[in-house]
Amino acid sequence: MAADTSAPRARTLPLRSLPWILTYHSVSDPTDDPYGIAVSADRLDEQLTWLRRRGLTGTGIAALLSARAAGERGMVGLTFDDGYADFLDEALPVLLAHGCSATVFVLPGRPGGSNAWDPLGPRRPLLTEEGIRTAVAAGMEVGSHGMLHRDLTALSDDELHRETHGSRDALHRITGQAPSGFCYPYGTADRRVAQSVRDAGYAYGCALAPGPLAGPLALPRTHVSHADRGARLRAKEVRHRLRHRRTGTAAPGDAA
Repeated sequence: MAADTSAPRARTLPLRSLPWILTYHSVSDPTDDPYGIAVSADRLDEQLTWLRRRGLTGTGIAALLSARAAGERGMVGLTFDDGYADFLDEALPVLLAHGCSATVFVLPGRPGGSNAWDPLGPRRPLLTEEGIRTAVAAGMEVGSHGMLHRDLTALSDDELHRETHGSRDALHRITGQAPSGFCYPYGTADRRVAQSVRDAGYAYGCALAPGPLAGPLALPRTHVSHADRGARLRAKEVRHRLRHRRTGTAAPGDAA
């Protein structure tokens, strides 16, 4: 069954509605991992077990935002950046075993390629177009991570248009549906980039620490590493709440 990729339009999503969203990348052996982006399947299982024991269900972002707009709580967003091929064999079985879904942010300009943007390696294969369709068929949401994983703030207007508008068109062709979400490579965005994402028709955007841009087009997220277990995850959750309480963006009593 295809994932629910509908989400409230960015202009209708309340500024205060900034849920807790976890950021994963590769689910693989974390031994050779200079960027701290790999989490083993066993550790992912442990992390999802911790969430479920606390009454939280992991879900894709479009579904999360739609549920919150309807007043539902008890969910946490799960995102997997870069679209690594290991998502299908390593992450997906664990997610399904826990009754969770996720958003996979992919690079339609690099189907079946690798993370060539990481100079230190190791090289990790990316999803093919067929792999992207397999993720959708399994109930996952697929969003855009741009075409090639570039720092969008450094691009010309034409290059930026290709990364935002072009990647949405490419994913529409691959999956048969236009993606609702965009994830900024390196977590970096500015007002010009966010405006391009809005103009391309995305309902939401995901960053890491968006600062004053925080809102529906720059949702903050929490990076998850292999080292994160119960105590560390709880600390990161508290930090997320306090940050948005200080900026006036956290809704009192929100569970996720």
